[in-house]
Amino acid sequence: MQAMKGETVQVIVFRLGEERYGVDISQVREIIRPSQITKIPNAPDFVEGVINLRGQITTIVNLRKRFGMVPKPIDNDTRIIVVEYNNAVIGMMVDTVNEVKYLPQKDIESLPSIITSRESAKFLKGVGKLPDGLLILIDLNKVLNEGEVEKIR
Repeated sequence: MQAMKGETVQVIVFRLGEERYGVDISQVREIIRPSQITKIPNAPDFVEGVINLRGQITTIVNLRKRFGMVPKPIDNDTRIIVVEYNNAVIGMMVDTVNEVKYLPQKDIESLPSIITSRESAKFLKGVGKLPDGLLILIDLNKVLNEGEVEKIR
Protein backbone atom coordinates (compact mmCIF):
# COMPACT_ATOMS: atom_id res chain seq x y z
CA MET A 1 0.00 0.00 0.00
CA GLN A 2 1.41 3.34 -1.05
CA ALA A 3 0.00 5.42 1.82
CA MET A 4 2.23 6.96 4.45
CA LYS A 5 1.63 6.61 8.18
CA GLY A 6 -1.55 8.37 9.22
CA GLU A 7 -3.01 8.17 5.72
CA THR A 8 -6.01 6.22 4.55
CA VAL A 9 -6.06 3.67 1.73
CA GLN A 10 -9.17 3.26 -0.39
CA VAL A 11 -9.80 -0.43 -1.12
CA ILE A 12 -12.34 -2.34 -3.19
CA VAL A 13 -13.67 -5.25 -1.15
CA PHE A 14 -14.50 -8.48 -2.96
CA ARG A 15 -15.24 -12.07 -2.01
CA LEU A 16 -13.89 -15.43 -3.04
CA GLY A 17 -15.88 -18.04 -1.15
CA GLU A 18 -16.19 -16.99 2.48
CA GLU A 19 -13.05 -14.83 2.46
CA ARG A 20 -13.01 -11.07 1.96
CA TYR A 21 -10.19 -9.53 -0.03
CA GLY A 22 -9.24 -5.94 -0.63
CA VAL A 23 -7.34 -4.31 -3.45
CA ASP A 24 -6.05 -0.75 -3.65
CA ILE A 25 -8.54 1.18 -5.79
CA SER A 26 -5.64 2.76 -7.72
CA GLN A 27 -4.96 -0.66 -9.30
CA VAL A 28 -8.50 -0.98 -10.69
CA ARG A 29 -9.58 0.40 -14.04
CA GLU A 30 -13.22 -0.69 -13.82
CA ILE A 31 -15.55 -3.40 -12.55
CA ILE A 32 -17.82 -5.16 -15.02
CA ARG A 33 -20.32 -8.01 -15.19
CA PRO A 34 -19.11 -11.07 -17.10
CA SER A 35 -20.08 -11.12 -20.76
CA GLN A 36 -19.58 -13.88 -23.33
CA ILE A 37 -16.23 -15.49 -22.45
CA THR A 38 -14.47 -17.29 -25.30
CA LYS A 39 -12.35 -20.25 -24.16
CA ILE A 40 -8.74 -20.36 -25.39
CA PRO A 41 -7.23 -23.79 -26.16
CA ASN A 42 -4.07 -24.70 -24.22
CA ALA A 43 -4.40 -21.65 -21.92
CA PRO A 44 -3.29 -22.06 -18.28
CA ASP A 45 -6.12 -23.57 -16.22
CA PHE A 46 -6.71 -20.33 -14.29
CA VAL A 47 -7.39 -18.40 -17.54
CA GLU A 48 -11.15 -18.47 -18.13
CA GLY A 49 -10.77 -17.13 -21.68
CA VAL A 50 -11.11 -13.75 -23.38
CA ILE A 51 -13.84 -11.15 -23.77
CA ASN A 52 -14.33 -8.21 -26.10
CA LEU A 53 -14.17 -5.16 -23.83
CA ARG A 54 -15.22 -2.22 -26.00
CA GLY A 55 -13.18 -3.48 -28.94
CA GLN A 56 -10.19 -4.63 -26.89
CA ILE A 57 -9.58 -8.35 -26.40
CA THR A 58 -9.17 -8.83 -22.65
CA THR A 59 -7.92 -11.99 -20.91
CA ILE A 60 -10.01 -13.13 -17.95
CA VAL A 61 -8.23 -14.79 -15.01
CA ASN A 62 -10.35 -16.75 -12.54
CA LEU A 63 -8.98 -15.72 -9.13
CA ARG A 64 -10.58 -18.75 -7.46
CA LYS A 65 -8.52 -21.06 -9.70
CA ARG A 66 -5.42 -18.85 -9.41
CA PHE A 67 -5.59 -19.06 -5.61
CA GLY A 68 -6.11 -22.84 -5.69
CA MET A 69 -9.78 -22.68 -4.69
CA VAL A 70 -12.60 -24.79 -6.12
CA PRO A 71 -14.14 -22.93 -9.09
CA LYS A 72 -17.82 -22.04 -9.04
CA PRO A 73 -20.24 -21.29 -11.87
CA ILE A 74 -20.70 -17.69 -12.99
CA ASP A 75 -23.85 -16.19 -11.45
CA ASN A 76 -25.54 -12.78 -11.05
CA ASP A 77 -23.05 -11.75 -8.34
CA THR A 78 -19.90 -12.62 -10.33
CA ARG A 79 -17.82 -9.58 -11.29
CA ILE A 80 -14.67 -8.94 -13.27
CA ILE A 81 -12.19 -6.44 -11.84
CA VAL A 82 -10.34 -4.95 -14.81
CA VAL A 83 -6.71 -3.96 -14.22
CA GLU A 84 -3.96 -2.66 -16.45
CA TYR A 85 -0.64 -4.37 -15.93
CA ASN A 86 2.50 -3.84 -18.04
CA ASN A 87 0.46 -2.56 -21.01
CA ALA A 88 -1.89 -5.55 -20.83
CA VAL A 89 -5.53 -5.21 -19.78
CA ILE A 90 -6.53 -8.20 -17.66
CA GLY A 91 -9.83 -9.07 -15.98
CA MET A 92 -9.82 -10.78 -12.60
CA MET A 93 -13.00 -12.79 -12.00
CA VAL A 94 -14.29 -12.74 -8.41
CA ASP A 95 -17.43 -14.09 -6.69
CA THR A 96 -18.78 -10.65 -5.85
CA VAL A 97 -17.64 -7.07 -5.29
CA ASN A 98 -19.07 -5.77 -2.03
CA GLU A 99 -18.05 -2.18 -1.44
CA VAL A 100 -15.34 0.43 -1.28
CA LYS A 101 -13.80 0.94 2.16
CA TYR A 102 -11.41 3.50 3.59
CA LEU A 103 -8.75 1.70 5.56
CA PRO A 104 -6.46 3.71 7.86
CA GLN A 105 -2.80 2.78 7.34
CA LYS A 106 -2.55 2.04 11.08
CA ASP A 107 -5.10 -0.78 10.62
CA ILE A 108 -2.96 -2.63 8.05
CA GLU A 109 -0.72 -5.36 9.44
CA SER A 110 2.04 -7.28 7.69
CA LEU A 111 1.53 -10.96 7.09
CA PRO A 112 3.46 -13.47 9.20
CA SER A 113 6.72 -14.56 7.56
CA ILE A 114 5.59 -18.19 7.54
CA ILE A 115 2.96 -17.10 4.99
CA THR A 116 4.96 -14.56 2.98
CA SER A 117 7.90 -16.93 2.50
CA ARG A 118 5.78 -19.15 0.25
CA GLU A 119 5.91 -18.48 -3.49
CA SER A 120 2.11 -18.68 -3.70
CA ALA A 121 1.81 -15.74 -1.28
CA LYS A 122 3.76 -13.21 -3.34
CA PHE A 123 0.60 -11.27 -4.23
CA LEU A 124 -0.53 -10.92 -0.61
CA LYS A 125 0.22 -7.46 0.82
CA GLY A 126 -1.13 -7.63 4.33
CA VAL A 127 -4.23 -7.85 6.46
CA GLY A 128 -6.62 -4.98 7.04
CA LYS A 129 -8.45 -4.75 10.35
CA LEU A 130 -12.07 -3.65 9.96
CA PRO A 131 -14.71 -3.33 12.71
CA ASP A 132 -16.51 -6.38 11.26
CA GLY A 133 -13.47 -8.61 10.67
CA LEU A 134 -10.27 -9.01 8.70
CA LEU A 135 -9.59 -8.23 5.05
CA ILE A 136 -6.82 -9.95 3.08
CA LEU A 137 -5.07 -7.28 0.98
CA ILE A 138 -3.70 -8.36 -2.38
CA ASP A 139 -1.67 -6.75 -5.12
CA LEU A 140 -3.45 -7.56 -8.39
CA ASN A 141 -0.29 -6.66 -10.30
CA LYS A 142 1.49 -9.61 -8.68
CA VAL A 143 -1.22 -12.23 -9.25
CA LEU A 144 0.50 -13.05 -12.56
CA ASN A 145 4.24 -13.17 -13.09
CA GLU A 146 6.02 -11.53 -16.03
CA GLY A 147 6.11 -14.74 -18.08
CA GLU A 148 2.38 -15.31 -17.63
CA VAL A 149 1.58 -11.72 -18.63
CA GLU A 150 3.73 -12.12 -21.75
CA LYS A 151 1.85 -15.30 -22.74
CA ILE A 152 -1.49 -13.59 -22.14
CA ARG A 153 -0.47 -10.50 -24.09
